[in-house]
Amino acid sequence: MAMSNLPSQSASLLKQSGPVFLPDERSSEHMVNAAPRILIVEDDYLVAMEAEAALVEAGFEAAGIASSAEEAVALAKTERPTLAVMDIRLIGRRDGVDAALDIFRETGVRCVFATAHHTLETRARAAPTAPLGWLPKPYSMDDLVEAIRFALAELSSQD
Repeated sequence: MAMSNLPSQSASLLKQSGPVFLPDERSSEHMVNAAPRILIVEDDYLVAMEAEAALVEAGFEAAGIASSAEEAVALAKTERPTLAVMDIRLIGRRDGVDAALDIFRETGVRCVFATAHHTLETRARAAPTAPLGWLPKPYSMDDLVEAIRFALAELSSQD
């Protein structure tokens, strides 16, 4: 093969293979066919692992697990989930409502709150995040999957 043919062959291969995108540059058409990405924010390791397994089994993609508000906000920014499952009580000074407020403000990602602590005061604090639902603890994994499907339907109806 002559060296002079390499540039034209490379250009030909590039034309055939199409553009190459970094993850955040993919077209919205590609993202429509992708599995919804769910961020799990839960301070109980076993509950988080069980939730992740149930969501993956149901056909969703786990965008990560966070146990603190700070971790949740950082993961939401880097992983760009479709939505988050948010516990209220988390490790650290800040709670799940604080995390949800920051996540919603900075990324637009909304939450399904999964918690045993859903008082009227908590719901009022969370209202600016436009919650996609409240899942009372303890919950079954079937209830979690159902809540996620309902939340995704809500998001789809607003597009």
